[in-house]
Amino acid sequence: MQRDPALVSLSHDHHQALFAAQGLRRATPETAADARAAFLAYWDGHGSTHFRLEEELLLPAYAGHGDPHHPLVARALCEHVAIRHQAQVLAADPAPGPEQLHALGTALADHVRMEERELFVLVERALPADELAAVGAALERAELPGP
Repeated sequence: MQRDPALVSLSHDHHQALFAAQGLRRATPETAADARAAFLAYWDGHGSTHFRLEEELLLPAYAGHGDPHHPLVARALCEHVAIRHQAQVLAADPAPGPEQLHALGTALADHVRMEERELFVLVERALPADELAAVGAALERAELPGP
């Protein structure tokens, strides 16, 4: 799928999320601890920040040109809340069962696919090119390591 250059960094993040989700969905009782650790490393290293950037930069920019109550926006935000909750539960549980890991992996993969196939298309159609480019620049600045 052709992605506007402004959203390429988010799409790259989505690739990492799909990899983390796959590890969760493939977890067995023997690999659950490793799958948990790999997901939490992804989540703490970048996953939760990715959600925040979408919530603070991408979706507010869309709201200036599209319906902030659009069902896809509401779905994305609700899924963010649910996935954040599942990540917090996982972080607090040192020995999760495979079912818990599979559920989080499925939720994350489904969320990423919805954003790539539907939400980002909606945003790209709504935002003028210059504003989309400004969002992309803001995303790049936000992802740079701090001083």
